[in-house]
Amino acid sequence: MGKITIQDIANMCQVSKSSVSRYLNGGYVSEENKEKIKYAIEKTGFQSNFFAKRLKTKNSNLIGVVIPRIDSITVSKVLNGINNICEENNYTILMQSSNLDIKKEISCINSLYNQGVDGIIVYTLDITNEHIKAYNNLKIPIIFLNQKNDKVNCICIDDYKAGYIMAEHFYKNNHKNIVFLGVNEQDKSVGINRKKGFYDFYKQNVKDYTINFVETDFSFKKAYNMGENVIKYKPTGVICATDNICLGLMLYLNEQGIKIPDEISVAGFGGYEVSSVMKPSITTIEFDYELLGKIATKNILNLIKNIDNQEKVDINLKLILGESIKNIGGSYE
Repeated sequence: MGKITIQDIANMCQVSKSSVSRYLNGGYVSEENKEKIKYAIEKTGFQSNFFAKRLKTKNSNLIGVVIPRIDSITVSKVLNGINNICEENNYTILMQSSNLDIKKEISCINSLYNQGVDGIIVYTLDITNEHIKAYNNLKIPIIFLNQKNDKVNCICIDDYKAGYIMAEHFYKNNHKNIVFLGVNEQDKSVGINRKKGFYDFYKQNVKDYTINFVETDFSFKKAYNMGENVIKYKPTGVICATDNICLGLMLYLNEQGIKIPDEISVAGFGGYEVSSVMKPSITTIEFDYELLGKIATKNILNLIKNIDNQEKVDINLKLILGESIKNIGGSYE
């Protein structure tokens, strides 16, 4: 068989050439056509030829970046760090969003690879077997942020430690009836590790306490809507998995005439600028997300140049004492 082209694949599948192109670049293709094209590519070996051609070219000076969502303060800070280092090194960012969809995240990785980027930074929800497969099979460096897995290059914040620090602060202010307003466990860093750190402090240091879990998502609106579920437990304090969640809850409490922190104390994670100008200001843990983006980019550039001495990083955690937590009396010792 001679050289296989995109048109050949399209003819075999009885689809348009543009459909094959969209498939290769991670765009929308119906499930039926997607299976046809995938089969044809595997049968003909077209994809190998397609990538072999790419590997003969010089570096593109493009860095691919996959983010979980556009409307995130955290993501914007990470992107700022990535962009600063890219500009210093004459690299340009190609960005795609997974919209909090694991399958789409994998599609974004493949799409960026097909577009000829030199390396990919993935702000990921999870590191699955499909992520590890892509990491091993694609012939460019990939670094994952936000999650930890020993089988891939990754950089993550110590969410367990952050949760533990915040729990200690709640306890020092004598809160033993608490609601944890958090996300599901699909996001292991926030949904599991951050929560586990908080719970473990109380398990290890406190005899009589109650922590009830109320599930939300990362959105302000959903956190606001879950306010009714939170107050039914009559907590003295609520720890929110992010500052954005905390802001949603605070709006609900204010509308219900519930005074913060006199009646309910609240806190979050993230250290957003808006958290400090709220009334009351939010007690939170600040993460240096911009540094995370900078270190990831420096490391991906080293890998592109086949330099193994990647910079190690310990992302600072800083407890910001706002006005949203009240000491309700007694001794915590």
